[in-house]
Amino acid sequence: MIKPAEFIHPEDAAAIRQLENIPGFVALSRKALKLGYEKYKYGVNMASLIRLSPTQLPELYNRLPPICDVLGIAEPEFYLEMNVKPNAATSGIKRTYIRITSGAFEYMDNDVIDALLAHECGHLICQHNLYRVLVEYTKDFAEVLGLFSKPMLYALMYWYRKSELSSDRCASLVTSPETLARMISHFSGGPKSIIDDLNMQEWIAQANEYDKLHNQGLWSKNLQRTLVMKRTHPFNSTRVAEILKWGETEQYKNLKSKMKSRSYMKICNSCNKQIIADWNYCKYCGSKQ
Repeated sequence: MIKPAEFIHPEDAAAIRQLENIPGFVALSRKALKLGYEKYKYGVNMASLIRLSPTQLPELYNRLPPICDVLGIAEPEFYLEMNVKPNAATSGIKRTYIRITSGAFEYMDNDVIDALLAHECGHLICQHNLYRVLVEYTKDFAEVLGLFSKPMLYALMYWYRKSELSSDRCASLVTSPETLARMISHFSGGPKSIIDDLNMQEWIAQANEYDKLHNQGLWSKNLQRTLVMKRTHPFNSTRVAEILKWGETEQYKNLKSKMKSRSYMKICNSCNKQIIADWNYCKYCGSKQ
């Protein structure tokens, strides 16, 4: 199985170290989650969304298991949300789950949906969910928590944005940087009827142009940081520029080669299903490998 340390974005790693170096932060995080917020959010899913399975809308459900297999992670619960905006999200610590909107299936091609799901699986493999749930908790209860929650929320939001860059890397390993760029273009441009005619090279050039603008001196950097500080995600152009640059590195090429290599995947001796090479037991039939 691929390990987070092999692809995690350095700014994600640095941001999480800063959070965890705050005295008492980790203990406070776990204590806050004992208040039942995670269970509450899970209950909302169960009450309002459709849980996908091999017997519940299997054509939609079947997009997820192969991605989990490639990454070597336990399969989370999978929910469909009625929302015309194409999107997906992951949450949960004891019971992890991914929810995807109906708009994703309406607006996106299958390879782009795979990139979207692989991005969410990236959060799981990187174990982002503890602090992601804390971000949701702090945002939802900001008025109750008062002004003292603002500095913590902005610090968490900064890390939250950087964690998206790590998950983008995971998705690009499962699909490709170009497929991920197409996925992100839907968040800016909308449905397939428009995006199918998108000039990707011009979109990429636009992303690179923004990257240069962002880095034109200290004033520009601080201005862009002010604009983004309340956002959960980096700007779309930032994400595209970051992933395409990483796609040209030796780190990406070596990891992609590893994932494609025969040494990474093998066939179970008992049930003949494809499994990850370093699994001691087959997740499908339980036989020792």
